[in-house]
Amino acid sequence: MLKMIVPDMVILDISMPGLRGIEAAREINALYPDIHVLILSMHKSKEFLSMALAAGAKGYLLKEDSGDELLQAIDQIRKGQTYLSRKLINEFPSAIISICRGNYKTDSDPLTPRERQVLQLIVEGNADRQISEQLYISVRTAHRHHANIRSKLSLRHTADLVRYAIAQGYITSHPYAAIPIRYG
Repeated sequence: MLKMIVPDMVILDISMPGLRGIEAAREINALYPDIHVLILSMHKSKEFLSMALAAGAKGYLLKEDSGDELLQAIDQIRKGQTYLSRKLINEFPSAIISICRGNYKTDSDPLTPRERQVLQLIVEGNADRQISEQLYISVRTAHRHHANIRSKLSLRHTADLVRYAIAQGYITSHPYAAIPIRYG
């Protein structure tokens, strides 16, 4: 879509089907650095905030604050500034100072961007054939990505992949989320 119309700003949710918002922000920032990204999220955590800013987002707005702050956030970002929800600033003042100084601390993710896309589709219940169709890759390539994900994460069961995806913010909930992870 961005190849046809290049907007000034994109507002993304962290939990989107197919590609999570933080990864989308990273790709937009890499391909279209002039597009400003505002993350709109229900996640009130400094980890998500740090990941979003590290991915190139110019703002992070909590959904609960969007009614009061959305226009202000858009205006501030369009002026070249960074916008953060007031509640986050009040809740994580030391983290905000660190973030403003450019210290975006994020845990490294062992998965490549494509593997993260495949994981999202696996979690959504897609088989390798469906994944291949959605990502325009061969079934064999989809299967290889699936195997690489399991290998890198040392996880054998789909339920474990779902829990990993929830923990990493790829999705926010799933019926399998309460099942303990089996390693090995």
